[in-house]
Amino acid sequence: MITAIRGVRCYGIKEGRNGLGVVVCSGKVAGVFTENRFKAAPVLVTQEHVKGGEIEGIIVNSGNANAFTGERGIENARRMAELLAKKLEVDVRKIAVASTGVIGVQLDMEWIESRFEVVFSKLGTGEKHSLSFARAIMTTDSFPKQSVVRTDDFTIAGVAKGAGMIAPNMATMLAFIFTDADFGVKDLNEMLRNAVNRSFNVTVVDGDTSTNDMVLLVSTGEKVVDRNIFERKLTDLCIDLAKMIARDGEGATKLMEVRIRGAKSDEEAFKASKVVASSLLVKTAVFGNDPNWGRIIAALGYSGVEVSEKLDLSLEGFRNGKSVGRVELVKNGKSTMEEDVARKIMENSDEIVFEINLKVGDGRGYAFGCDLSYEYVRINSEYTT
Repeated sequence: MITAIRGVRCYGIKEGRNGLGVVVCSGKVAGVFTENRFKAAPVLVTQEHVKGGEIEGIIVNSGNANAFTGERGIENARRMAELLAKKLEVDVRKIAVASTGVIGVQLDMEWIESRFEVVFSKLGTGEKHSLSFARAIMTTDSFPKQSVVRTDDFTIAGVAKGAGMIAPNMATMLAFIFTDADFGVKDLNEMLRNAVNRSFNVTVVDGDTSTNDMVLLVSTGEKVVDRNIFERKLTDLCIDLAKMIARDGEGATKLMEVRIRGAKSDEEAFKASKVVASSLLVKTAVFGNDPNWGRIIAALGYSGVEVSEKLDLSLEGFRNGKSVGRVELVKNGKSTMEEDVARKIMENSDEIVFEINLKVGDGRGYAFGCDLSYEYVRINSEYTT
């Protein structure tokens, strides 16, 4: 829970499709944002505000993305920031704003302003406060996503939302991460970018990059710690949240992980992993418990990375974190699959891991994804109704 960090207070409410959440947090801030050309109004406003490297609070609404809404959308995003800045008696440029939901519709500012006082009056530091914020920012999510990493020297806590429109290019996804470790803004930005590239940016649900993707890292600056250790733990926390997003992919029944070694470089390994995890044919095969490894080979072939016809490919299934079996599908470029065994493993699993050795170098990488089910089509065909 994000209130594990001293000085962080939060609360949120959810009423039907609409939600409003507030976090009060004084410290330094770094951010990573969507690369979609149509950036949502709150993304543009927050990008401008975090340039100063200082933050006092975050205000988030769900149900409406405030994206592709023109100048009025910008004004509404600024109005949201002003609501919190005025209450905290701070410079509005120290307030971050985020939105998630339907694109192309103006915010209902009357609803937001009427609920703001209620949310602000209930800010607190308990577990229930953190959970209420996590629920407030959900859209099609089926569960709230929170993670905490504790060491003897520092703590990192994060909350995220995301289930559909997930192909971060910086999972619709938002993430807010807080720590009591003390770092300068330059270090925070570098470490956050590195962590995002190894977590959210290798997570794919449906291949769509949102207009609203945003990850913020806030440091309250209480403890001086080793950068290398902190960055590893930050990456671990981001991976944990990213996996939650993939597991909660709209209509998903299985988490999928693709692990590649033996690539020409780490960069090529990550690239190929993400291509495989993004393949609709691979995703539907996983949903149907069909060990059709040919679809993985095809994806590797068009990924643009160097491959070998002598590659190895295996499948391992997990349920509740425990292995239910592993089977080789291809060895030295030849099929070794026991189809009945492979199918049974897939049927009994809620997580599928494909391990691939490309045998062209020492590069390693991975990507997270999920299967693609009938339910995904239903959810997204009814999203605005």
